[in-house]
Amino acid sequence: MGERIRLCATADVPAGAARRFDVGEHRIALIRVDDSFYALGDRCSHADYSLSEGEVFAEDLEIECWKHGSTFSLETGEPLCLPATQPVPVYEVEVEGDDVMVVLP
Repeated sequence: MGERIRLCATADVPAGAARRFDVGEHRIALIRVDDSFYALGDRCSHADYSLSEGEVFAEDLEIECWKHGSTFSLETGEPLCLPATQPVPVYEVEVEGDDVMVVLP
């Protein structure tokens, strides 16, 4: 089992938004869709651009890289359109009370 780290309070990330967190060597995009949270590696696999700055497509559970338009599944990290062809890391998220925790490998 990995290390559990508190990222923020649930209120710190509005629904439909993403926010970046740096935890050690991990750069994490935390995305909120309604009351669910998703955590992905915050580097587009096509080029080193922050996914947390992209648009969240809540109804499709996707986030778009703002620079080149690739979208990634919030559930699997898989790219859903070009130019990205490689997935980004996905982290387990746990909500405990008002705290959002991520499990790091």
